[in-house]
Amino acid sequence: MTRLRLRSVLLRCCLLGALISATGPSHAAPPPGGSPPAAAALRQQARIAFFGRRWADAEARFEAALAAPDAAGMTEAQLAEVLGYLGLSELEQGKHREAAEHLGESLEHDAALKEPLVRRFTTAFNKALEHVGRIYVAAAPPDAEVLLDDEPIGTGATVLELFVDPGKHTLRARLSGYEELSHRVEIAGGATVGATLTLSRVAPPPPPAPEPSAAKRGPVGPAAAPAPGPWASWPGTLRIAGIAVTTAAISSGTVFMLRANVLDGDIDERGDGLYRDPAWTSDACRQVPQPSACSELHRLRVQRDTSRALGATLVATGVVVGAATVVSFFAGSSSPRAKAAPAALHVLPVTTAQQMGVVALGAW
Repeated sequence: MTRLRLRSVLLRCCLLGALISATGPSHAAPPPGGSPPAAAALRQQARIAFFGRRWADAEARFEAALAAPDAAGMTEAQLAEVLGYLGLSELEQGKHREAAEHLGESLEHDAALKEPLVRRFTTAFNKALEHVGRIYVAAAPPDAEVLLDDEPIGTGATVLELFVDPGKHTLRARLSGYEELSHRVEIAGGATVGATLTLSRVAPPPPPAPEPSAAKRGPVGPAAAPAPGPWASWPGTLRIAGIAVTTAAISSGTVFMLRANVLDGDIDERGDGLYRDPAWTSDACRQVPQPSACSELHRLRVQRDTSRALGATLVATGVVVGAATVVSFFAGSSSPRAKAAPAALHVLPVTTAQQMGVVALGAW
């Protein structure tokens, strides 16, 4: 009996030692794979919510992915996809202004996106623009702070693109040593406007009047330099005009080409829809009378081809004028009197679902 009890006690001690040695390291060392990065896990959860049509949940998780500590480690394609899907989630909830902002940011990285996503995000962006107003704001000097409805939105270092709800809004610019300037804007849904805020320096106090006796004894100053002739600044003016024409031509040409791509996508989508119709045949548009869908497809093709040709022409024109402008800088740099004209000009392409054009903003 004593031997049996001794064996039982030894067996229990061995089992207890084995359990301690097996469980102890598991608390000290992390699992071999580790947990996935926060941003990656949130992106996966957000995509599940998005494709499950839980728009509010998807919006919250995409925003959390952008705010995650390791969000800076996302690739350009991942960032563009997160912003685009976030905009789609907001658009489904009727949040048109937020959707336009995030879809616009996503399309700034369109080179990293696949073509189907570019088309989808572009279509959604144009749909959101129909319900909001877009304002391009330029301010001078570049350090001036710009506010929209008393909320800081940036500085005059770059031209700001703002998406606002339809109605009245107040733009303000301020900078120490300058007079504050405000501008009232009223905009409708689907419209685009431009605003330039140029601040003026605060006028210094007038100097005290000199005493009459001191004025008589004071030395006579040198005569004022004659005003420059009317042709003194023509090279700078032509260069500014060349830069403006180059920017406008290339920007407008790019807009027309993008418009052609969007129309091409519409044509493909409508064609796919027609071919899914059992009653539709490949030679339906050659029959008499033609179905109504044929005339619509023909109209879209004409618009696409016209936009593509016009875009290529404008880009080529901009390249030629830009080359001539660059040559003028090299030719003018040999003159010791050549000076840069103190002017700033911004020419921006503008396109909506119904129209396209150019907004020119400048400060002199």
